[in-house]
Amino acid sequence: MNTDMQTETTTTKALLQELLAAETAVWTALQQGDIAADRAALHPQFLGVYPSGFAGRDDHTDQLSQGPTVAEFSIEDARVLPLGPEIALLAYRASYTRPGQAEGEAEGAAMYVSSIWQRQDGGWINIFSQDTEALPEGAENPLP
Repeated sequence: MNTDMQTETTTTKALLQELLAAETAVWTALQQGDIAADRAALHPQFLGVYPSGFAGRDDHTDQLSQGPTVAEFSIEDARVLPLGPEIALLAYRASYTRPGQAEGEAEGAAMYVSSIWQRQDGGWINIFSQDTEALPEGAENPLP
C-alpha cells in the first residue's frame, strides 16, 4: 500500500471514530432525556427526515420533554463518507429499545441512519439525519 493510501485510510478511520463519538452523544442524550445535550449536538438549521415527516432541531429536542425516548441502543456496521474538508456523512444500523418495554416483549427496533456532520468550533455538529426503518430479519428486500 502506498503512503497516500495509508494516510487516507488512517484519516478515514479517525474521522469515523470522531463521528461515532458525536453520534453516540446524540443517542445518549435520547437515552438520558438530556434536552441540553441533544440541542448542543444539533445545528440550528438541523433537518431530520423520518417516517413521520420532517423535523427541525426544536422538534428533535421537544421529543424529550416527557423524558428519555430510548432505553438501550447499539450502533453497528458504521461507515463514513467524507463530503468535503469539514463535512462528512455517517451511515450505520441502529438497534434500540424504548423505555418501559417489558422483558419478553419484542426485542426492539432497528433502523438505518444517515447523518451529515459539519466540523464547527473544533467539534462536530449534526446538520442532517434520515432514519429508515430496517426490514424485519428474513424479509425480502422490495428493491430491485
